[in-house]
Amino acid sequence: MRIDGKVAIVTGASAGIGAACAAEFARAGAQVSLCARSEEGLRRAGGERALITAGDITDESVRRRVVERTLERFGAIDILINNAGSGLYIPSWEAPEVEVRRLMELNFFALLGMIQLVTPHMRARRSGIIVNVGSIGGKIVLPWLTVYSASKYAVGALTEGLRMELRRDGIRTMLVCPGYVLTEFQRRSVGEVPPQMVKGRRFAITAAQCAADIRRGVERDARTVMSPRVGWLLVALARLLPRAVEAHMARMNGTA
Repeated sequence: MRIDGKVAIVTGASAGIGAACAAEFARAGAQVSLCARSEEGLRRAGGERALITAGDITDESVRRRVVERTLERFGAIDILINNAGSGLYIPSWEAPEVEVRRLMELNFFALLGMIQLVTPHMRARRSGIIVNVGSIGGKIVLPWLTVYSASKYAVGALTEGLRMELRRDGIRTMLVCPGYVLTEFQRRSVGEVPPQMVKGRRFAITAAQCAADIRRGVERDARTVMSPRVGWLLVALARLLPRAVEAHMARMNGTA
């Protein structure tokens, strides 16, 4: 898809990958509509040209306001980047139900809610792309983020199913699987980050690098974007040598 002149909604756009996507797509010529809880963060990310809607994306009224305001301002929605999400560094067997439900509301249900609001407009125009930001944890379970990984597996399944559902409507879907990205994700997540996680920093990338991968993926009509691409090696190893990889991941988590 040619991005210049297109309209893109980005959720979770006040910081990290979302803010980087706002800048990356604006540079590529898109008109951007940004949503997150922090109005100050949105203003920093979007500058003067972006349309910003501050609010909690898990609230249906906020989701509707984002879509309605975008259509009022720009008249169309060409790209939806579902980026808002959070982590949970608590073992699944002792994670408080309220925290699990809060994570699923943001990582999955809010994402699905945005899709259900945007899709009718894309179908009417028979064009558009839905970009769902998952995680490498949605391809191989990270035992220090088990519940988070489960939410991202759900995002992956949804993305693939949508691709088939909307095939005849001219709407494409793209799954993004970031690895270790240098953002405030760990600090903002619930629970204590395992010290072994620092090992992942050898392959760490910046939010700007991830956003550039997402932009290139949209431009080339990619189905899945792994950022960085070295993540595919771990996924391949997990499929070829599942016992060995599981044992290694358990040791990283300090549970073996």
